[in-house]
Amino acid sequence: MALMNYLTQCTFDYGALEQTPKVLQRLGVTRPFIVTDPGLKANGLLAALLAALGAEPAGMFTETPPNPTESASAKAADAYRAAGANGIVAFGGGSSMDLAKAMGLMVSHEGPFERLGGSVKGMKHIGAIPPLLAIPTTAGTGSEVSPGAVVILDNGRKETFVSPFLVPKAAICDPELTLGLPPQLTAATGMDAMTHCIEAVLTPVVHPPAEAIGVDGAERIGTWIERAVKDGSDRDARWHMMMGSFEGALAFSKGLGAVHGLSHALGRIHDLKLHHGTLNAVILPHSLAMIGNNAADKFARLRRALGLAPNADLAQYIADLNARIGLPTGLAAMGVKEEHGEGAIDYAVSDLATLTNAVPFEGDQYRELFRRAL
Repeated sequence: MALMNYLTQCTFDYGALEQTPKVLQRLGVTRPFIVTDPGLKANGLLAALLAALGAEPAGMFTETPPNPTESASAKAADAYRAAGANGIVAFGGGSSMDLAKAMGLMVSHEGPFERLGGSVKGMKHIGAIPPLLAIPTTAGTGSEVSPGAVVILDNGRKETFVSPFLVPKAAICDPELTLGLPPQLTAATGMDAMTHCIEAVLTPVVHPPAEAIGVDGAERIGTWIERAVKDGSDRDARWHMMMGSFEGALAFSKGLGAVHGLSHALGRIHDLKLHHGTLNAVILPHSLAMIGNNAADKFARLRRALGLAPNADLAQYIADLNARIGLPTGLAAMGVKEEHGEGAIDYAVSDLATLTNAVPFEGDQYRELFRRAL
């Protein structure tokens, strides 16, 4: 069982969930508050966490929506305060982990909440939140080691909150929790992690260790994702996909790019309820095609990691992989329409991920990206 210290300490392997009490004890958490979603309450995974915990938590919030909102976070914060909790356990996918981080901000910082957002340079206002243990149940978002959280504000904006204080104090990654995930969710979350790895490698920010981790993560996901999608009980595939997800988040400490800029913008459209990982998967090949020779050396490194020929079309490889694992071929197949474009582009241009894209992206570039991906 590996114990890694990179951004945060992570206990990683089958059976790692049993270490929950020890990790909480190390963090000084005696009254944990669990944040999760209705699906994990219904499918029995929450019961597995409670069994591993060995004692009743101080409280729980089980109503995390698919895209975390300010209002849901505020409701969780009220429950946290009422429970007299002194620490947080985020249990689930990226939504539960992001909501837990937002809740942590709300119980430890003065409002209004939106003043802490990245678009208004709110990082300078962010300090410590209650100790946070993150336990992912999907292999995709990497929020268990990420310094960020994405939340839809009451004003409709999908805001990114970023601070070293939002990196969970500890993570437990147990691939057992991902066994049996449906093929579509496995594919979407897996390509979310692939996008993290590839965009992190391509961003011009200088961070060789993070870049090397991104390359390894991309190789790992490219090798194992089809097996994981085909057989939800493949233990080796699940182990490597969870490691690839973990590595994706370690890598994107150096930044992301336009795929995430547009994905965040489209994800804020409440009526569509679009899945973040699926959006990333669909947009990624078109972003790669637009970047092209502007990142030739990094493209070559990614081709080698993915086992492709030196002259292979990396964008086409991703498009073909998406098709093989059953993901949509374009945004239109997800319900996105041409009229959604301009509003999304305005948000994408100001998204934090845009700042670290491999090449400068402004309105015209995003219009082209949207057109291609639609």
